[in-house]
Amino acid sequence: MLAVVEGIHDIEFLRRISWVLYLDNPQLPNVAELERQGELVFIPFGGGPVAAWADRLAPLEKPEFHLIDREQPPEIEFRRAVVASINQRKNCRAFLTHKRSLENYLHPAAILEVANVEVEIGDSDDVAELVSHRLFLRKGCQEAWESLSRRPRRRLANRAKRWLNTLAVDQMTLELLCERDPNDEVRGWFQAIAELAEAHSVCRR
Repeated sequence: MLAVVEGIHDIEFLRRISWVLYLDNPQLPNVAELERQGELVFIPFGGGPVAAWADRLAPLEKPEFHLIDREQPPEIEFRRAVVASINQRKNCRAFLTHKRSLENYLHPAAILEVANVEVEIGDSDDVAELVSHRLFLRKGCQEAWESLSRRPRRRLANRAKRWLNTLAVDQMTLELLCERDPNDEVRGWFQAIAELAEAHSVCRR
């Protein structure tokens, strides 16, 4: 099956958080193991137009799981429509995150453990920029954050994204995830992956 996500950081997040859920419930997939078995292939589309991937992979006739970041208005409504169109296709499941991006599902305690920085995370915050801002201030740089141009800010945020989606996710526990995701949204993504994988396995028998 194919798992379509926006970028490589999303892949790292999903590999690691799936392990947390798998330890609690082995009926949910360990996506890293599915990758090793050749049962799942991640396809990062690099943050380009989401609509371009709504049916691009249809000729392959493989089950498809799509996870799309909510982002900010007015982009939300456009992305919601793309998700709806994907879900009309056979053996395809698409989800629009309820939070802005996957970093918003991290618990502040996990970030504190890795970077020794305290943050409060709202569902619509740009977590990578928020964390990189706090780290910038902690270094006591003479240059004000507000005076930085967009390019160095994004460079610092991208650096934070790398460890947020790897080291910080590695600090997540089931209890921390439940605090950040009380409606079990993340668990629902992996349940959908499990159902798609099972349906594909049945069809091949």
